[in-house]
Amino acid sequence: MPTIAEEMLSAARRLCEDVSRLRFGPPVTHVYNPLEYAWGPQRQYIERYGATRKQVVLLGMNPGPFGMGQTGVPFGEVSRVREFLGIDAAVGRPAHEHPERPVQGFACTRSEVSGARVWGLVESRWGTAEQFFRERYVANYCPLLFMEASGKNRTPDKLASAERAGLQAACDRHLRRVVELLAPVWVIGIGGYAEQQARTALGDRVKIGRILHPSPASPVANRGWAEAATAELRALGLDVPDLKDRSMGAAPVKVAARARVSPARG
Repeated sequence: MPTIAEEMLSAARRLCEDVSRLRFGPPVTHVYNPLEYAWGPQRQYIERYGATRKQVVLLGMNPGPFGMGQTGVPFGEVSRVREFLGIDAAVGRPAHEHPERPVQGFACTRSEVSGARVWGLVESRWGTAEQFFRERYVANYCPLLFMEASGKNRTPDKLASAERAGLQAACDRHLRRVVELLAPVWVIGIGGYAEQQARTALGDRVKIGRILHPSPASPVANRGWAEAATAELRALGLDVPDLKDRSMGAAPVKVAARARVSPARG
């Protein structure tokens, strides 16, 4: 019988295959699929942190060019992925690469603000990745990064309606499978788009909430995202350790490698 990690990897591979068949027109000129060219670190992430049941799944929108677009890890700011999450693996290149947005993998020197904020909050409150992931997981709803001719990001909600339909069908199916495997009580959208997609895909399967997105394009996030997100999580009744508790936290917990689940259905 397969483990949770094995089924999570299988679900990610199916998502990768499903979205790789989709096509997108202008103004989108380039589409990156990190599940293809950055599968090595994505695999490490799932095997290390997606191998057990969770209480909370935090859901982002889609990759950023200097985060998951480089490392294959959600909110994957390079230094945080390597130093805090302990993940480092070879990363390839997309077949059709934008000259202004090259994929350099872990050699990328640009910092993704959103990723630095997310994992910075986790480290400051939980101390270690192992402690945080004991009951929590971070995922992205959509695995694709969309760019226009200028190199500007185009978020999934700005795609043409016909293009969104096929993409959302694949992403909804994957999110439902992740929730089936990890069995969380809560799915928390990081931003309004992720919250809405979770509600559409999951219905009443789980409790659904939202926290502020950490994007530097948000004036509110720039005035103190970590404090705002902490307050929002606590308002939902979710535990967030006090900063002073970091030195008193429990020792890191080894991820159970052989937790088992039923085979995938459908």
